[in-house]
Amino acid sequence: MTNPLPLTDDDGEVRELTRKDFARMKPAREVLPAILGADLAAECLAERVPPSAGEAKNAATVRLDADVISAFRASGGGWQNRVNDALRDWLQSHSPT
Repeated sequence: MTNPLPLTDDDGEVRELTRKDFARMKPAREVLPAILGADLAAECLAERVPPSAGEAKNAATVRLDADVISAFRASGGGWQNRVNDALRDWLQSHSPT
C-alpha cells in the first residue's frame, strides 16, 4: 500500500478528498479513544439529550469571577446547568432581596 497524499498543503489548505480518502476513513468511535483517551472520547461520543419541553430556560448575561467559571467548566459538560443548580440551592436558604 502506498502512502496516501497529505490532506493539507504547505499553507494548511485542505485538498479535495478522493474516493480513496473516504475509503480509508474510520468511525470516530474507533479512533477517538486512541487520540483523546477513553473517558474524554466517551464524553464526546455520548448521545446528547435535549432538555424537556417543561424545562424552558431563559438566556441571560451574568458576570462571574474567572475562578468561579473555571471551577464549573473544569467539572465538564453541563457546567451551566450546575451553575443554575447552585443558584437554585442558594435560593433555598437566602432571599435575593
